[in-house]
Amino acid sequence: MELSSNILSNLCNEFKEYNNISPTDYKKYQVKCGLRNEDGTGVMAGLTSVCNIKGYVVDDGERVPVDGVLNYRGINVNDIIKGCADDKRLGFEEVVWLLLFGALPDKDTLNMFRAVLADNRELPQNFAEDMIMKAPSRNIMNKLARSVLALYSYDDDPDNIDIKNVLGQCISVIAKLPIIMSHAYQVKRRYFDSKSMFIHPLQPELSTAETILRSIRADTHYTEEEARLLDLCLILHADHGGGNNSTFTTRVLTSSHTDTYATLSAAIGSLKGPRHGGANLKVSEMLNYMMKELPDIEDDTVKDYLAKIVRKEAADKSGLIYGMGHAVYTKSDPRAVILKKEAEKVAVGTELEKEYRLLEKIERFAPEVLNGIKGTDKTICANVDLYSGLVYRSLKIPPDLFTPLFAVARMSGWCAHRLEELATCKKIIRPAYKAVAKNQIYIPMNER
Repeated sequence: MELSSNILSNLCNEFKEYNNISPTDYKKYQVKCGLRNEDGTGVMAGLTSVCNIKGYVVDDGERVPVDGVLNYRGINVNDIIKGCADDKRLGFEEVVWLLLFGALPDKDTLNMFRAVLADNRELPQNFAEDMIMKAPSRNIMNKLARSVLALYSYDDDPDNIDIKNVLGQCISVIAKLPIIMSHAYQVKRRYFDSKSMFIHPLQPELSTAETILRSIRADTHYTEEEARLLDLCLILHADHGGGNNSTFTTRVLTSSHTDTYATLSAAIGSLKGPRHGGANLKVSEMLNYMMKELPDIEDDTVKDYLAKIVRKEAADKSGLIYGMGHAVYTKSDPRAVILKKEAEKVAVGTELEKEYRLLEKIERFAPEVLNGIKGTDKTICANVDLYSGLVYRSLKIPPDLFTPLFAVARMSGWCAHRLEELATCKKIIRPAYKAVAKNQIYIPMNER
């Protein structure tokens, strides 16, 4: 019997009838829904030395908003970016090393590591044909997850969780993911967009950012400035602490001692969600709604439309102003601060300037609108997703790749956290759930 719409509607009604938990039960049993405390802070679930984020301080038991800080292994990301800019070099590979191993590499070590990544970029023989081209996907994130999972079959020792073995697996996946992404995008163009597909040979001397730009463009051409900007984006997305959804997913699966490929595939699936990494694409969709439906972008017009979004009357009717607010950051998200400056550089004086000005107004008015409608006084800032899409568009990167690029960068962070979980924590992650189902008696079939 096929699952027709009518059958599914009936099944859905059956499910709803017997699957209800009162929202008041969460407070009654002191359950921290979403692993969040009442003040919005996360429940402390582990320790990490990989990455630290700071968005507030606690003073006399109350959260006090402060400017956001993002540190990789204790080093402020702003200092990393400035150091690379001062030396006029790309820095993503340096950040990957820092996250994985815990210290900055010297010049010789960095050159060696770049060579190792280049040697590991090549996909296994026939992998592109068998795993990517024969099963095209409209969504690149799904193809990334499936392809990473498929790499298990090409590993001679896939289930070995010895640190040495896992480190090798992690470096291999970090190197290969940009190539998997570009191949998946090209295949998607061919099968679903009726456009030409380009598969370019690899050039081992190129950085990750350069490899990506070269592989997704038909003519393979890019400028140094474009490579620098994409490299900056990769650095900013490389990690964000142990508590974000995809990294916690990595930690949870790692704690069960499952294999590296299953773990990293699950992390990609988590990042795909619009409440997590998929939000950068949702910002672009929201912006498209506003550009089409607003007669102008004057202050009052933008405010009114944002109010309609919150009241679920406009855009995707989710009630969410994408790109605004964060679980930790309050006054500012350091990634958004940096990307806003870059967005301004690439947008002002071009066809993207109107969109940039609209994003500025969203950032300025969204807190007022949200607090006004919800009756709160929460400090709300733009997050990394608000301006990242505009930066990607300036690089002529298609929306299909917005979230996959996030995954390519974050893979380094996931791998660092997997290694740390294996090395330092010896228990499977197993939180408790309060059972609220009422006891029932079993009714024999002929009495139902």
